[in-house]
Amino acid sequence: MTRREFAAFAAGFLSLALVGCGGSPAGTGSAARAGSGGSGRDAGGTAVRVASLKGPTSIGLVPFMDKVSQEAGDAGGSADDLENTYAFEISAAADEIVPKIIKGDIDIALLPANVASVLHSKTGGGVAVLDINTLGVLYVAAADDSIQSIADLKGKTLYMTGKGTTPDYVLQYLLSANGMTSDDLTIEYKSEAAEVAAVLKEQTDAIGLLPQPFVTVAMAQNENLKMALNLTEEWEKTQPENGSALVTGVTVCRKDVLEDQADAVDTFLKEHEASAAFANANVEETAQLVADAGIIEKAPIAAKAIPYCSITYIDGADMQAKVSGYLSVLFDQDPSSIGGQLPDEGFYLIYS
Repeated sequence: MTRREFAAFAAGFLSLALVGCGGSPAGTGSAARAGSGGSGRDAGGTAVRVASLKGPTSIGLVPFMDKVSQEAGDAGGSADDLENTYAFEISAAADEIVPKIIKGDIDIALLPANVASVLHSKTGGGVAVLDINTLGVLYVAAADDSIQSIADLKGKTLYMTGKGTTPDYVLQYLLSANGMTSDDLTIEYKSEAAEVAAVLKEQTDAIGLLPQPFVTVAMAQNENLKMALNLTEEWEKTQPENGSALVTGVTVCRKDVLEDQADAVDTFLKEHEASAAFANANVEETAQLVADAGIIEKAPIAAKAIPYCSITYIDGADMQAKVSGYLSVLFDQDPSSIGGQLPDEGFYLIYS
């Protein structure tokens, strides 16, 4: 893969990793019974409009999208057990989705956790988190076998993207939790993931911080590279008691939809949970679906990346503990990164 090809591949994922602004829709999934349109009821139940990002947050949803497509006849199969109709769209950046939620054009969205918090603030508490769909996807990649912990980064040079974004905040937090500051190492910020990958390819002793699936792509370019540190695991070492976690993506729903279409939301959650479980248990099949959906260009790369994309489904009190702890860390780093204040209890959908 050339650097130009890598750059094109990387562009679709950058908004998730860096929570960037700008971009255009990367594609639109097939809508089951697309003619049913809005959010009312028809012969097929409630029409639910779902948006997600081109990246790990969509991977756990792809098996469900395929199931819906089959019911619509697009894949020559059937999924007659679906209670509702669904329209999916996959966008390149969060700022393509957020206005649609605010305007009521999207019912459910899979977004970065901090963007969900900002949206909650902007809408006056108009959205709630349903589940966590993706845990941490950040990894330190290096050929250096001596990198076994965050402390081992002391005195090293680390290449990464996203100064002043969530990956940077996560790194700063982990350094602090390990008794270090950014002064204990040299951090070289690059403008895009392709630049970090190029350094890792050209400099045998270079160390990079990248999200999946960028790490997998970089490793394909340099056979000596390995995933030296999983930042999700490093995060868990720092907060063993409060249940916090490094959270990448959450699923949110407009509260008016929750009130008016509670059964449809509940059905979606069941389908979402089953879809995430399928993605993790059937990597090769899911990888092909991911490639077909244009989320990752090549199925073999997707197959290598999926096991490290932390695809999950976590709801209830466990979800609240993990998300609230994560947002607290971001708030301490930069309050504006989560909307200026920690969200209240109404941000978390907890079934009694």
